[in-house]
Amino acid sequence: MTGAPASATGGSGATPVRGGKLGTAAVNQASLWNIANLLTMARLVLVPGFVLLLLHNGGYDPAWRSFAWAAFAIAMITDLFDGHLARTYNLVTDFGKIADPIADKAIMGAALICLSYLGDLPWWVTGVILFRELGITVLRFWVIRHGVIPASRGGKMKTLSQAIAAGMYVLALTGPLATLRFWVMAVAVVLTVVTGLDYVRQAVVLRRQGLAAERSAVAQEAVEAAAQTPEGAGGADRVPGASETSGARGAAEAER
Repeated sequence: MTGAPASATGGSGATPVRGGKLGTAAVNQASLWNIANLLTMARLVLVPGFVLLLLHNGGYDPAWRSFAWAAFAIAMITDLFDGHLARTYNLVTDFGKIADPIADKAIMGAALICLSYLGDLPWWVTGVILFRELGITVLRFWVIRHGVIPASRGGKMKTLSQAIAAGMYVLALTGPLATLRFWVMAVAVVLTVVTGLDYVRQAVVLRRQGLAAERSAVAQEAVEAAAQTPEGAGGADRVPGASETSGARGAAEAER
């Protein structure tokens, strides 16, 4: 009558058993379309829209660049919310683990490439940032079987500084604000390089520890396997027997 599941009412009930597989499939399907994943998908959709807005009318129209900044800001804000929601409400999915970093790098990469294409940002800045982001992604996959490199506080500061700097460059700023955005981007580049080197150090240490643990585990398995074989199990019994036989023969010869 109430529609409450048996688990909620304390009974076992036949309905959950009869529809168990269907219920499980429905839960798994719903978990994919949760609010965190929807925000990630929205951020992916915003990427081409942001590019069109930024490059519209030659890319130098202040009004259209303001619209592009709004799209960029929304994408950055959703980046903060989707991760928080996923962790807080246990909405973490395999799709989210893959799509979230892709969406982050897509919107930032699109902004940097477009800004360099328009001549607002030196290409070497875009190259350094994109090389670092792609390199760290490859590095994470390189050591993933040994462990996960956690996001550091410096890495979060790097992401924030990149977002602020890129957003300031998207806007058509002049005067002191144009000078300020240069220094904000300089800070972002420094943090990008420093945190990238730190991630490399962590990856090397993690890989060494993982390989050492694997060698130790293999050696331990070899010792246990040797102890379980007939030769290893009976060897200890045979050696003392041989010693006793030799001793008995020596005693008999001494008596003779």
